[in-house]
Amino acid sequence: MTRRIMVIVGVIAIVVLAWWAGRRSGGMQQPTSPPSSMSRMSGMSGMEGMAGMPDADAGIALGAADITTFGVTFGVAELRLLDATVRSTGVVTIDEARIFRVTSKVPGFVEQLHVSTTGASVRRGQPLYDLYSPQLVAAQEELLAAATLDRQTLLAPMPGLPTGGETLLAAARRRLRLWDVGEQQIGSILRAGTASRRITFASPVSGVVLERHIVAGQAVSAGEPLLTIADLASLWVEADLREADMQHVRLGTRATIEFAGKPGEPVEGVVTFIAPTVIGDARTVRARIVVPNRDGRLRPGMYATVNLATATATVLAVPSAAVVRTGTRDLVFVASDGDRIIPRAVVAGRTAGGYTEIITGLAAGDRIVTSAQYLLESESNLSDIMRSMIGQGRPDAMPPMDDMKMDGGGAPAGEKGADMKGMPGMDAPRQDRP
Repeated sequence: MTRRIMVIVGVIAIVVLAWWAGRRSGGMQQPTSPPSSMSRMSGMSGMEGMAGMPDADAGIALGAADITTFGVTFGVAELRLLDATVRSTGVVTIDEARIFRVTSKVPGFVEQLHVSTTGASVRRGQPLYDLYSPQLVAAQEELLAAATLDRQTLLAPMPGLPTGGETLLAAARRRLRLWDVGEQQIGSILRAGTASRRITFASPVSGVVLERHIVAGQAVSAGEPLLTIADLASLWVEADLREADMQHVRLGTRATIEFAGKPGEPVEGVVTFIAPTVIGDARTVRARIVVPNRDGRLRPGMYATVNLATATATVLAVPSAAVVRTGTRDLVFVASDGDRIIPRAVVAGRTAGGYTEIITGLAAGDRIVTSAQYLLESESNLSDIMRSMIGQGRPDAMPPMDDMKMDGGGAPAGEKGADMKGMPGMDAPRQDRP
């Protein structure tokens, strides 16, 4: 087949050069050429109007020898279950709902830090810092006075005095609790009978100290952040999904996550959030997966490989190797009833398990090529190029070779220019030289 194409290209080049020389010469005499130089054209099979040239629309003819030479194999487009798994990369991040900011509700001075470094692990109720505050001292004295009044009222009730000691004591307790003073410390103050200079504040949650904004001796105001603590018992894995994959992932999709730092220890999770926007540069959509971490083996910042199990569907699919992606379109080569291979444009969908979904372009039962497609695609492109060379892509630009009078049917063979008559542009009028 390749030798035949090379012969055809050579013949076309000769014809085009001869036509161009005739146009340039005008009425000049043409050199005599042997009749046999062009008469062989009529003996070439398939040369009538160049109809034997490969046609991209008609496909590519392959014999048994060509199939063996190219290594062409065939398959069938068929309906099958496509259990797609979307694979992506991700990063472990902190669950934003488990981040706590420790602030002071009263102004004062930090006299001692019990947790002085970031990254330290703390437990719920563990002391964090000691604060001296005149407001806290005054509140403790009010508590002690309300407790004393309550005891006196119980021992010796006074006529005409409302029994409001219990209400005052409860109000004093509630005031300290609103300032994050623990019930245990309130009981210690009542048992001691004296106000404490400084109050110890404990951690509201178990976790890790992410940020520390205070040092010992520092004055703080009400509402000022002191520490940031994150509970790492549950973490997020944020995965970046391609635009083509986002349509297959839904809230509640199950995910299996593997970590480079923990090989062989996959973790199961569930998609709880899909971002409503696309990341501009990467053209991806971020999905959030919640994973448990009660044993503390996962750490924020770790890289992860995410496998999302999407819904199973019955679709028309072909082996992924059968799809030729040219950059502008997707092609599948279909074997016709005869010995021709026809390139057919298709719309491909998702890929899973070595198969690609075909949305349009094929029907169930079509016999397709599953190997050597790129050789066939190159052959098809060559057909398009050769067709465009003949008359700039116009089928009527070059007449059939059988209509050319090159075997003596026109002018005598010995007459000059006889072998060029009958060709377009070769019948220019003779001009006498001055």
